[in-house]
Amino acid sequence: MADERRTPSGIPVPPVLRPADGAVDYARDLGDPGAFPFTRGVQATMYRGRLWTMRQYAGFGTADETNARFKLLLDAGQTGLSVAFDLPTQMGFDSDSPRALGEVGRVGVAIDTVEDMHALLRDLPLERVSTSMTINATASTLLAMYIVAAEERGIARARLSGTIQNDILKEYVARGTYIYPPAPSLDLITELFRFCAAEVPQWNPISISGYHIREAGATAVQELAFTLANAVEYLDRAVRAGLAVDDFAPRLSFFFAAHSDLFEEAAKFRAARRLYARLMRERYGASDASARLRFHTQTGGVTLTAQQPLNNVVRVAVQTLAAVLGGTQSLHTNGYDEALALPTAEAATLALRTQQVVAYESGAAATADPLAGSYYVERLTNELEQGARALMERVAAMGGAERAIAAGFYQEEIGRSAYEYQLAVERGDAVVVGVNRFGDGVEPPVIPAPDYSALERAQVERVRAVRARRDASAAARTLAALRGAAKAPIAARPPLMPLIIDAVRARVTLGEISDAFVDAWGRHQPA
Repeated sequence: MADERRTPSGIPVPPVLRPADGAVDYARDLGDPGAFPFTRGVQATMYRGRLWTMRQYAGFGTADETNARFKLLLDAGQTGLSVAFDLPTQMGFDSDSPRALGEVGRVGVAIDTVEDMHALLRDLPLERVSTSMTINATASTLLAMYIVAAEERGIARARLSGTIQNDILKEYVARGTYIYPPAPSLDLITELFRFCAAEVPQWNPISISGYHIREAGATAVQELAFTLANAVEYLDRAVRAGLAVDDFAPRLSFFFAAHSDLFEEAAKFRAARRLYARLMRERYGASDASARLRFHTQTGGVTLTAQQPLNNVVRVAVQTLAAVLGGTQSLHTNGYDEALALPTAEAATLALRTQQVVAYESGAAATADPLAGSYYVERLTNELEQGARALMERVAAMGGAERAIAAGFYQEEIGRSAYEYQLAVERGDAVVVGVNRFGDGVEPPVIPAPDYSALERAQVERVRAVRARRDASAAARTLAALRGAAKAPIAARPPLMPLIIDAVRARVTLGEISDAFVDAWGRHQPA
């Protein structure tokens, strides 16, 4: 057919659809919002009862600078915090490590000690504002720092709310900020499930991330399948460790991307809820509370262009609408200049205003799941669910997510999709406005960068000052206890989180804690 159209995931799109194309059994496949299988949303009234959390991602060099950006965004109407950490923090290196040279503060905030966490959170109402932290291999340490900083301000851990990403499986696939081998990393994640359920009940101990899988080049179908297959790995391990699903699963959260194909993206979120609900009931006999898929969305960073960067304002608006029509619980909108540099205050504020315009002016939040019943959207929802389920079955046949990742299956599938998309862009089959069509020949603007060398020197001085004034014997004692526990066999290992908290309270650094785990577990070496 000369005019054959497909979605970015390869789903055929007829020129017109009719009732049979989007046929569903309402009770079985949709249900009312707030009711199983949650296709139409996890709350009965959705945004009529409460809007999604507007959570702009921010992390700029030092903790003080990031704190100032948080205050600016909260004053502008942001309703939740989201922290970006620099690469040394993500990789378990202190800012004065030779491995951190040239990377301190460049892609996020540097956090070496609990004193940095105090500066990051200064004057912020932690008992009222939830905080999301995009941190994985060192998630346990950052959560410990957050808890200690709050408790030293008189805020009990039970009053804290937020999320640590803590999704190590996708790091081995898409981002690469892993430290330890998979087995001990997964054991530590299971412990965090147990710890948060008992000690920080309003905290989400993981945000199982499809976003970074999508950023690496996955299709919407692959994003769904690999994210939920990873969820199965985490759930199975927690159950084998003796945790009851309904004790921890209600606090699991997810993180998806929103790209620019409005209808496929909205349908993707609907399919994700239905597939997860059915999975939780069929595989684990889970309660409805455990079967509700709650997720944060970020507009697609990989869709942003350095050419004609103001076009990104429109892309972000379309992606915001897709996330809202799909029923997200939390949303970050990218700044239009993020293909060029860290977002300026102007761009970050405009990104927040984009959410507010959709929330208060577009009408999209007026009724739950306004696209329900669309022949096209229901067909896409069915196709996405079926495609994702088939891909999940391939992962299961390989022995689950950990083994499929170790065999390179995820990586090969995603790499193939990324390559095919790039070829489509180069042929002009996939149009990117301002890049391969409607270009103007104007060079992308240059945005001035901070003086990272001065920033790094100041951060190095801060971490060294903390080491110099702490009680050296207390720090050494807590670190030795942590190292000894990490070396114990898993069956005899005492809980690690209380020991990490003790070390953080004694002003042990993030790099020292990470090194203790490396001593016990080694570093992961990819095959």
